[in-house]
Amino acid sequence: MTSALHLATIVRLCSEAFPAEHGRSDVGTGGPGYHIAELVTSEDFWEDDGTSREETEAQYEADRDGLSELLTRRWGRPQVFALSSVFDRSMDGEDIPEPWGILSSHVPDVHLWKADGHDRWVALGISQWDKELPFQLLAVVTEIDPP
Repeated sequence: MTSALHLATIVRLCSEAFPAEHGRSDVGTGGPGYHIAELVTSEDFWEDDGTSREETEAQYEADRDGLSELLTRRWGRPQVFALSSVFDRSMDGEDIPEPWGILSSHVPDVHLWKADGHDRWVALGISQWDKELPFQLLAVVTEIDPP
């Protein structure tokens, strides 16, 4: 997919109703108050010596930054919001609202905007659950304030 298609997905999700239940959607997952679009997913790295993983990570960062530029033109400069402290808080027993709780377990930080005219947050992040597992470029659209 291209950045233009990613942007179209994000803009659509800014106006789309949120699902009543947690589950899969046509672009990823969602639940009450949020959509998570899985824009791109890499191959896994089970057989990799580390080279392909590093190249893929760099490419996903470049893709995120390119899409971030398009969103910056629309909504201004993003906040870069680290999710590590959110993860630490959840591990200490704090109840973190979704989608932030689950994101904090596999996305280190997000580029974050308040979408003008939609009263929703838009976040871009790169997910990787473990070093052997695929990277994903994620877009999150939510009405739930970051914790």
